[in-house]
Amino acid sequence: MRPADSLRRRIVVAFLLFGTGASAFFALTAALAIEGIEVQLVDKRLEAAVAWAAPRQAAGLDVDMPAGLRFHRNEAIPAPLRNLDDGVHKIDVGSVRLHVLAGHDARGGWVLVDHESDYDKIEFVVYSMFAAVFLGFVLLAALLGGFLGKRVVAPMRELAQSVGMDTAPPELTGRADELGVLARALEAHTSAMRAVLDRERYFTGDVSHELRSPLTVIMGAAEILIQDATPAIRAPAERIYRAAHEAAECVTVLLLLARAPELGAQPPVAIEHVAEDEVEKYRPLVAGKPVALRFVEGPAFEVRAPRELCAAAIGNLVRNACQYTDAGEVRVSLLPGGVVVEDTGPGLPPAVVATLGRGGSPSSGSGGTGLGLALTRRICDFLGAGFAYEPREGGGSRFTISFP
Repeated sequence: MRPADSLRRRIVVAFLLFGTGASAFFALTAALAIEGIEVQLVDKRLEAAVAWAAPRQAAGLDVDMPAGLRFHRNEAIPAPLRNLDDGVHKIDVGSVRLHVLAGHDARGGWVLVDHESDYDKIEFVVYSMFAAVFLGFVLLAALLGGFLGKRVVAPMRELAQSVGMDTAPPELTGRADELGVLARALEAHTSAMRAVLDRERYFTGDVSHELRSPLTVIMGAAEILIQDATPAIRAPAERIYRAAHEAAECVTVLLLLARAPELGAQPPVAIEHVAEDEVEKYRPLVAGKPVALRFVEGPAFEVRAPRELCAAAIGNLVRNACQYTDAGEVRVSLLPGGVVVEDTGPGLPPAVVATLGRGGSPSSGSGGTGLGLALTRRICDFLGAGFAYEPREGGGSRFTISFP
């Protein structure tokens, strides 16, 4: 699982986004409040002082300003403060920041300077506190998100690990929250699915095992008939023997699929030999028909799998091609890591192709041993091999098995 797909990471990111958004909103609101307070405390104070000092100076009276305030007019205005637009300004003179209110009246321009305002220092302290609170809130959101993410994700990981076990841990199924409901539902569903699979496996294994004995008897009796029978009986006896032999092979395949052997422990199987043997095995199916059955050699390769499954997957395609092709050719080719079976037959109906694409059970192509295309696909899935169908150019079918 990629880190970006982690639920815990998403929870932490969500908390971080919430913390950042909430802190930014709080900081914006506080900044607007601070600016409003500055207008009320500093700007209004300067305006009130000017309203008192300007008329007195115009009347020639002494202007005794409060501590820290200086009122200047025209030429008395200090050089750094001249030519200012009307209104409140913040001007740095050396290391000192001055609040200056500039204006004009009938006697000329004037400025009121506040030398001792501590509001900037207070403002700096307040903004520093806001920055500290912002960082602390974001850090707290990250820690809280990580803690809650761990509390949420850890039981889910434990539940995911318990899927391969018989039952979920009691501490999960005994919970009264939504996770406990999920754990109990998953345990019930897993038990039901396991029961269905066990019944299917046991049924397949038991039926296959029970069929072995009568098939062995049929094959033995057919061999005796072939040896001692007259020419009129020999042909039916050979058909009986071939059908019983194919049925026995089908039983072997079903047993292997039911038992699900470990592929890594299987001896290597030469696929080119398996494909060539299957071509020779089904050559009698095209005898008497204008159909050429050809085996085209290619790169040799081996796979670790039961030989019976490889032979069933390839042989089923060869048999179907031979049965449903009335003229032309059936060609089995080897590719690097794969086998291609193509024919000049009628091809598959669109409905069967759609069903095959969904992994269903096609209704056609199930003659002979009854394996069918669906079971061929099931064998390929078990072997980890790719199974693809495409119409052949010029008519017919093309099946490709790509071994891992």
